[in-house]
Amino acid sequence: MEAVKNLDIKRYMGKWYEIASFPSFFQPKKGENTSAFYTLNEDGTVHVLNVTFVNGKKVSIEGTAYKADPKSDEAKLKVKFYVPPFLPIIPVTGDYWVLYIDEDYQYVLVGGPTKKYLWILCRQKHMDEEIYNMLEQKAKDLGYDVSKLHKTPQSDSTPEGEDVPQDKGIWWIKSLFGK
Repeated sequence: MEAVKNLDIKRYMGKWYEIASFPSFFQPKKGENTSAFYTLNEDGTVHVLNVTFVNGKKVSIEGTAYKADPKSDEAKLKVKFYVPPFLPIIPVTGDYWVLYIDEDYQYVLVGGPTKKYLWILCRQKHMDEEIYNMLEQKAKDLGYDVSKLHKTPQSDSTPEGEDVPQDKGIWWIKSLFGK
């Protein structure tokens, strides 16, 4: 499976909203207003901050993304997170392949070679249904079981700031037990 070639990593940086994804053990089951913040590090790696809200509490995890093969022109990245979030000592690495991105860098389809994970991300909290359907079809054409896609609730107003209660990682333990 091919990934996007010659991704402009600087244009890719910034905030992306999760429109839909395959449920996974490493994301809270009832997450809402989920977003990812990407920042380019001086060494060319990418700082990743994933944020979601569960029952009004902010949940986040940080990691680092880097090219799987520095010599390749394909957007096949690896992302490394340390778990559990409250005591980050165990590295967990996964694939992050940019499978499609529009020319304006406004929406993207992200997956990996195992087809166990899939994300539809957008620069806006809401995506036109026509664009969503196009991305879903692209995923299907690549062999993904799109019936597993779960749309992520995004409200027009998201709690912001330091006063938002933060879950320090209990969600991660619960997710191991399917809760």
